[in-house]
Amino acid sequence: MSDKIYVSGHRGMVGSAIVRQMRDRGFNNLILRTRDELNLCDNSAVDEFFRNENPDTVIVAAAKVGGIHANITYPADFIYENLAIALNTIHAAYKSGVSRLLFLGSSCIYPRSAPQPMPEECLLSSALESTNEAYAIAKIASLKLCQYYRKQYGVLFYSAMPTNLYGPGDNYHPENSHVLPALIRRFHEAKEEGQPSVTIWGTGQARREFLHVDDLATGVLHLLQLDDPPDWINIGFGGDVTIIEVAELIKKIVDYNGEINFDPSKPDGTPRKLLDSKQIFATGWQPQISLEEGLAKTYQIFIEEQMAGTLRV
Repeated sequence: MSDKIYVSGHRGMVGSAIVRQMRDRGFNNLILRTRDELNLCDNSAVDEFFRNENPDTVIVAAAKVGGIHANITYPADFIYENLAIALNTIHAAYKSGVSRLLFLGSSCIYPRSAPQPMPEECLLSSALESTNEAYAIAKIASLKLCQYYRKQYGVLFYSAMPTNLYGPGDNYHPENSHVLPALIRRFHEAKEEGQPSVTIWGTGQARREFLHVDDLATGVLHLLQLDDPPDWINIGFGGDVTIIEVAELIKKIVDYNGEINFDPSKPDGTPRKLLDSKQIFATGWQPQISLEEGLAKTYQIFIEEQMAGTLRV
């Protein structure tokens, strides 16, 4: 492929999956920068980077992310860093003449009481979930930035809203990680240490949809081929499970024999978060990796990375 494609956040779970998929398909003109090489919160550095590199296509996969605990504890960090990344990257892309930009958001942009499954048009229809409001507001502002640059300037800037993601390259921090990596680590350590039980936040009744990050990567490449994509589009698996169900599945995969307890004094977060993905399904894309298959692969990689000392924590 001759186009120069900049993938921000290429060392993260999402960015690295996109880069793997692109390289597998023969994309050989990728522009990649680590955080040390390019601080996306530094406006002047971002401007200089775009002037020097002149990418044709941009995928904004860089973000500050975390689970419920991290979002509750560091809301100012989440809103500032994610706004800064989007503002600097999107505006610099416009100024440098980027022909196509795809911004990656999150399903948390939709209201806490959104209809289930959540269609794209329910955005801003009611209040957000309080536990991740700061992150959600940053993502909403970013997708609106793309929408209005497209409307005013005619540039092909648009957004994709993935559901909850998991897979290789995830962050297994004991407090700030998302639910799946947190559970994988907790069950694995309980097994290794012979603990009689594992306690999980909340009631276990909340429902979540999970998509393997390699499926997301194929969806991103699919969206890059569309001539007239919508301003934002959901990318989901098409079904959800309760936290109890996913905990039982991880317990089985890890081969842990203890009990599962729930702590209802801790927040569940949004009661349900299932995306309505019929728009992207109608364009010909479908996920291929089942939750059980994806979790089994992810756990194997977790063990390998832990033994190699490369686990992200």
